[in-house]
Amino acid sequence: MPMPMPKPDSLQRIIKKYPNRRLYDSEASAYITLSDVKQLVMDGAHFVVQDAKTGEDLTRSILLQIILEEESGGVPMFSAVMLEQIIRFYGHAMQGMMGSYLEKNVQVFIDIQNKLSEQSRGVYDNAALNPEAWTQFLSVQSPMLQNMMGNYLEQSKNLYMQMQEQMQEQAKQMLGAFKPPEKK
Repeated sequence: MPMPMPKPDSLQRIIKKYPNRRLYDSEASAYITLSDVKQLVMDGAHFVVQDAKTGEDLTRSILLQIILEEESGGVPMFSAVMLEQIIRFYGHAMQGMMGSYLEKNVQVFIDIQNKLSEQSRGVYDNAALNPEAWTQFLSVQSPMLQNMMGNYLEQSKNLYMQMQEQMQEQAKQMLGAFKPPEKK
């Protein structure tokens, strides 16, 4: 059953997908390609992709197509092992939590990147680092960043394990209260 699209806000760009698989940008009044949609993402544009006929939200589907193209050409971001692990979470009781966890960790990574970018402006004549400069900067800083991210993930894992243990203990206590009396 298709999900109807919520009313977009006035700042959101509408892209319609037609049955012939073409994408139409209503703001630009022109047909666009997946590469154009990728550029909208890179530019930070707020948009929604809707089925032209039903109004169904197709944004995630289009974004996944872009990721598939990126993963297929050049240097992939996700290893086969990681993709297998993600697939295993579909239908698992922790599926919703996993999505939220990944989203929050990516946001932390972006925050760290933004903080490094801010700090680099003072070092490099108040100019933001371009991609080539970032590559050079990260080649020097990579071990430190990997160590920092490793420490963050280890702390996150430990906190999660403690939370799991507390939840198990609470469940045991709660279920213990419903235990039938022992026969003598």
